[in-house]
This record gives sequence, C-alpha cells and structure tokens, in this order.
Amino acid sequence: MSGKARVAGVGMVPFSTPSRSQTYDVMGEAAAKAALADAGIDYSLVQQAYVGHVYGDSTSGQTALYGVGQSGIPIVNVNNNCSTGSSALFLARQAVEAGIADCVLALGFEQMQRGALASQWTDRPTPFDRFDEVMHRVQGKSEAPFAAQYFGGAGAAYAEKYGLAPDTFARISVKARQHAANNPYAVFRDPVSVEEVLASPQIFGPLTRLQCCPPTGGAAAAVICTPEFAAKHGLRADVQIRAQAMSTDLASTFDDNDMIKVVGYDMAQAAADQVYEASGVSPEDIRVVELHDCFTTNELLSYEALRLTPEGTAEKFILDGDNTYGGRVVTNPSGGLLSKGHPLGATGLAQCAELVWQLRGEAGPRQVDDVTLALQHNIGLGGAAVVTLYEKVA
Repeated sequence: MSGKARVAGVGMVPFSTPSRSQTYDVMGEAAAKAALADAGIDYSLVQQAYVGHVYGDSTSGQTALYGVGQSGIPIVNVNNNCSTGSSALFLARQAVEAGIADCVLALGFEQMQRGALASQWTDRPTPFDRFDEVMHRVQGKSEAPFAAQYFGGAGAAYAEKYGLAPDTFARISVKARQHAANNPYAVFRDPVSVEEVLASPQIFGPLTRLQCCPPTGGAAAAVICTPEFAAKHGLRADVQIRAQAMSTDLASTFDDNDMIKVVGYDMAQAAADQVYEASGVSPEDIRVVELHDCFTTNELLSYEALRLTPEGTAEKFILDGDNTYGGRVVTNPSGGLLSKGHPLGATGLAQCAELVWQLRGEAGPRQVDDVTLALQHNIGLGGAAVVTLYEKVA
C-alpha cells in the first residue's frame, strides 16, 4: 500500500426537521447507497464499516447497513457527540492508511427529537459534570439549554475580551442563510436580515434563536480506499485526505476558568496545528472550510482556533467579508449547521461530502473558484475535535 487514503464516493440525504424526518435506518441506508453509487462499487467490495450515531440503541449501525447488504464485514458503532461523523471518518481513514483494509465505508446518521439537546440518563454521572463545574463557577447557573449556556457564555467572554458590535454574531447567521439558499440538502434556505436575527427570541448571552443550529434528522456517508484499490476497480481517486488529526480536551479546558476554552478552543487549535504541521500547508493556503457552527459564537471562535485570522481579529474578518464568496476563505458554503441542520452523527460526513464536491468542481452554484485544498473542522463537547485536510490530486 502507498499514498494517502482517497475519498472514492460520498452521499447524503436532505436534512429535515424532526417532524419530517425518516427513521434512522432508512436515512442511513439511503446515504450509504448514495456513497456507493457515487464511488461506482458494490457493497460486497467494502471490507469494514464505521457507523456514527449519538442517540439510539447499540448496533443501530448494523440495522442501517443490513438494508444495504449482509456481507458479514466488521461494523463498528461510533459515538463522540457532535464530532461522531468525523470520528467514524477518522477510524476509516486510519484503517485504510494502516493497511488493515483496502476499502472502508464511513456512515453517520441521526434521528433527533424536537427541542434542545439533553442528557438521556439521570441515574449516573454525565460526561459534562466536569464542564458544568467550570461553567457554573465562571457564569453561575441558568435554566437555558445547556449547550446554549456553554457557547453563549463563550461568545460573551470573547465579546468582553475584545469588544464586538452587537450585530457581529448575527451577521454569521445572515451569511449562513445566503450560502444555504443554493443547497438543496439544507433545512433553512430562506434569507434573514441582521434585524430579524437579533429580534428572534433570546436564548442565552448574545445568542438568539436564529443563531442556534436546529435539531434535525439526516445521514451522510463516504467510501474511503487506497489508491491501489481505486486503480484496480477504475474508481475516481482525485480527492485524498492529505492530513487528519483528532484531539481531546487539555488541562486548560478545566483549569483556566475560560468559557472559550471550555467549548473546545484549545483542542480544536491543537488538532488544526497538527494538520498544518503534518501537511506542510499554511492556513493562508485554505480557500474553503466547513467548520462547526453549532452556534454563531462558535463559528467566530473557530476562525481563530483554525488560524484563519489572528486572535482578536474575527470581527474584522467578518466585516471585511473575508468569510464568504469574494473574500479570503469561504466558510461553510453548505450553509453550515446553522442552516443545513445538525443531525449529530451525520454532520461530520456531510461536511466531508460538501468539501469533496467542492474539490471535484461539483458544488453547482455553491462552487468556490480554484479549490485544491479544503479544511474540515468538527467538534463534540465532552470532548473531541477532528480536523481534516482534503486535497485535489491528479
């Protein structure tokens, strides 16, 4: 085996609100079949599968893939909160590059319920107890949804540290809708104004409802293979994973009493730095990014965590239009989580699909010009950050 893992095929289903969502097995099967069809191979050639989902029973991955076929291959279920889809991709890429398998399927799906995220178990410690201790120490307790407390608190901390105009975060929601208007897979495609975003119900800190990603159902998948496998079977192999890193929380998350670090800034930056170092690529070389905009506040923080702009300059980055078409780097051409939706297990693989389409020149009206490199950023509190660099190759 030689060379980096190739993304031979991607697929996803349109995301939808919980009231309109299909069941997870139907969505997962459809996304897997779409990725296989895009690659041009039969499921019988897949040697392993990693399947991500957060809410649902164990072995749900098998249930979804048994609709595709019962070939007896290893199927591993993956759960890493909001970075679950990218974690499945991380494992698939590792298996291929380590020579364990020549062709692996990464699949993610989620059938979500209406309303804010909540813990499902009340008879045991939650993975967020340590995070809650810091949050309550820094900003007290609130009845607001817990994720909004985290990310709203982080946004408030950033605004206090650097000083922001009241509409800065809201501009990110406006941009997200502008991008999503050209994405048939997105849930929310109608434009909104800064005034409408700010007038929507207050959630926590600077966050209003239109600055929070919606719970949605959805599924996405990718076929990952070696260059040799692609050549043998005549598959498209012009997109490779040039570098990828996963990091988890550092001591600073809990010791520094900083809400920006509580929501994963340091682990995201650590993963990004590993990718830049491993690839030899500079942040200045990146022209398109799918990043984890679960809230407008986290998109702004991610600009700096990924080193797309120096610390303390994110507001200027936004006001100068450097985060959209015609600027320095197009962030979330898909519309991101804010507009496309956030089915937790599917998000990372939907980001993968968007960037593969961008690198192939298949993104239609969302296409970014002259794309040869694409960066993906996906985080899950608790925590895990996955950063992936894709490259167009001959």
